[in-house]
Amino acid sequence: MKNEKQMTEIKVIQCPLAQAAGKIVALAGEAGCRDNIFIVYDRNVAGIVERLGLEAKGTLAIDGTEESKSFETVALICRWLMDLGADRNAFVLGIGGGITTDMTGFAASVYKRGVKFAFLPTTLLAQVDAAIGGKNGVNLDSFKNMMGVIRQSEATLICPEVLETLPYSQITSGAAELLKTFIIDDSGNNYDKAVSLLSQVNGAEDKTGVLKKNARQFQSLIAAAASVKAGIAGRDPEEHGERRFLNLGHTFAHAIEKNSRERIGHGAAVSMGMILAARLSEELGVAARGLAGGLEADFLSCGMPTRCPYGIESLAEAMKKDKKAEGNIVHFVLPVRIGQVITRDLTVEEVTEALR
Repeated sequence: MKNEKQMTEIKVIQCPLAQAAGKIVALAGEAGCRDNIFIVYDRNVAGIVERLGLEAKGTLAIDGTEESKSFETVALICRWLMDLGADRNAFVLGIGGGITTDMTGFAASVYKRGVKFAFLPTTLLAQVDAAIGGKNGVNLDSFKNMMGVIRQSEATLICPEVLETLPYSQITSGAAELLKTFIIDDSGNNYDKAVSLLSQVNGAEDKTGVLKKNARQFQSLIAAAASVKAGIAGRDPEEHGERRFLNLGHTFAHAIEKNSRERIGHGAAVSMGMILAARLSEELGVAARGLAGGLEADFLSCGMPTRCPYGIESLAEAMKKDKKAEGNIVHFVLPVRIGQVITRDLTVEEVTEALR
């Protein structure tokens, strides 16, 4: 019997915040969970929860920080659901950045062996990456996402208005994942469009004003990135092949975050990590010379950091303990050119030698 690959449908819904409550109620109804909605949110986005205006059986505010991204917080969410009498027909909505959606998805995936859930991400990073694809995890002893599950949400709702109050530093954090997506798949020539827009915003005195003026184009880029991520994750939900491409720059990034004790945020670390991945690609003869320099110039024009403050030797130990390591081998993602990446199985020692 022919073994055909199954495509997993990953639903991404783009809508104004004013319409989101109705969409969520409809999703809950389709899942058999109408009038059984519970909301977990980052306490910093309480205003967005209020604007959403969704009636729920309970709301829980949590800290959406790396320090709180732990099994203890997942247990707290599960106890809260249990105390409120949430049964297997519960529908859990996570509102916040990627840390909040990760923990909410993990808790919903294990509570009573799994209840339905959805996300309303409130950061650019979460809208284009973290809240799409079914990966829900927490940290263990400062190592990133060492515990978790792969389970798809009912949908991810992308509401453009929630980004309007973010400082530009938060936009640049998400921009790293936005550009990463287009380095992997640039079928719509979106990499150049994104660099052009972000460079224009970064160079402006009134960054928020310029971003609002170009809101339609920005929303189009977000939708395109979300679509690429959903497509890749849907074709390879268990990360046995194509989905590994989405880890571009992340093995380096996680090591950078650990070395900095989380003082360097995820987006900044991914930006630095992609430059290291491009340098490695050049050293191994996968990419032509000049790719890393070109990416670095683009990233800098967008206001993204590019220079890792740590030597490659100091990153090596953390890379060996990366969750994607298999024995002594790590699946490194190497850019060939804009729109094309490959994976190469390498030892950390080989990487260290190439980048020394």
